Amino acid sequence: MRRTRNVKIVATLGPASDSYEMIRALHDAGADVFRLNMSHGSHEEIRERHAIIRKIEEDTGGSICILADLQGPKLRVGVFASDEGEMLEEGAKFRMDLDETPGDSTRVNLPHPEIFAALEPGATLLVNDGKIRLTVDDCGPDFANCTVKAGGVISNRKGVNVPDVVLPLAALSDKDRKDLEFVCELGVDWLALSFVQRPEDVLEASDLANGRAAILSKIEKPAAVRNFDDILAVSDGIMVARGDLGVELPVQNVPPIQKRLVRKCRAAARPVIVATQMMESMIESPVPTRAEVSDVATAIYEGADAVMLSAESAAGDYPIEAVTTMNNVATEVEQDPTYRQIIEASREAKGRTIADGIVSAAREIAETTNIKAICCFSQSGTTAALVARERPRVPIIAMTSMARTARRLTLSWGTNCVIVDPLDRFKMAVVQSARAATRQGYAGKEDMIVVTAGVPFNVPGSTNILRVAPCDERLIFNTDPE
Repeated sequence: MRRTRNVKIVATLGPASDSYEMIRALHDAGADVFRLNMSHGSHEEIRERHAIIRKIEEDTGGSICILADLQGPKLRVGVFASDEGEMLEEGAKFRMDLDETPGDSTRVNLPHPEIFAALEPGATLLVNDGKIRLTVDDCGPDFANCTVKAGGVISNRKGVNVPDVVLPLAALSDKDRKDLEFVCELGVDWLALSFVQRPEDVLEASDLANGRAAILSKIEKPAAVRNFDDILAVSDGIMVARGDLGVELPVQNVPPIQKRLVRKCRAAARPVIVATQMMESMIESPVPTRAEVSDVATAIYEGADAVMLSAESAAGDYPIEAVTTMNNVATEVEQDPTYRQIIEASREAKGRTIADGIVSAAREIAETTNIKAICCFSQSGTTAALVARERPRVPIIAMTSMARTARRLTLSWGTNCVIVDPLDRFKMAVVQSARAATRQGYAGKEDMIVVTAGVPFNVPGSTNILRVAPCDERLIFNTDPE
């Protein structure tokens, strides 16, 4: 299905969107990527949703991307003697420890010795999405005595955030390892990795995936922001997960961090998703707030590859309306002349490799002459990702013989993926490009296209050739003798 916009829409599936009819409606409304949240739903439910998406893909004849989001380690307090929990008053003393005795107004179990091992006096503990803030007065290997800085009700198994320290925790829990193997065998295209703090977390997941899925690192902890350049270097893509990021950092820090991370991802030709609370009011309302519309628009103006819906499409009352609204916002923003000015002003001017120069030249030729599309052959996806980084004014047709590559590229800005037969000659790549451009309505027989590829074929990262070609096959054969 050809979209009239370049930014992609990620829709999370859940109880509100688990039938063929609803998922098909979400796809028709504008969802390009479907997110399977491994924090919710059994393996059997995930398997059923995956099968439905692949059936829709077959029925529509396009490529649909599936993103499995791993839960990551969950840090939670224990239980209280009172099911209602306890009220913590500002200035009061409160203790967290390894004692499994039900808690009261003075203490509670925190069954995570690794937290106590990393804490130091003065560190901050956040409970229940930051609503309760504690400062550590003194601590040991099995306790932390704290002062309540921001009070409220603390109750059973509320989440705990530790923003000040790097925790000695792997990003993959035992559950995540089982989930990772399950979804890789199932055939998802991307794995979103939670609780990333350091590049080693990404490398571990990448080793386990072993090429079966690309790795998307979720940036949701201060340590990940500090180590972002190293994390980006070993990741296939990035998600700016603003929920936990806004809990562990002052909320006013999140917008400039988002802007910096999006620009760094684009410079590195890595797809980036901006996620969390984008249209949260649409969980219960058929229309978003003006602030939410502006938030989505801002991410698009910044050059994000994709914007994401979470509970809005997974558990909300208006999933189709949420996708439709996001699609309409994206379409309107991309028609704004200011959008083009911002995108082009933020483009990296310097080339670093031959491939960088080729795709930059392709974009320049396409925009300064009457070229209708840039067609790129890409088995690994590298060439198409480089072209997408340029954010050209003309459509990008990513051509590959590998369905897996086509699905992964569906996440990237502006890429329209076409699966073709394997090729061994550049001339036939040009012919296939002309056919795809005309068949999909990007160009007519009298028009011209730009074709990029790497020769020899099937060598990742070998982009080294550019051809301006007619869409009329007869002209291609007349001008290109065997």
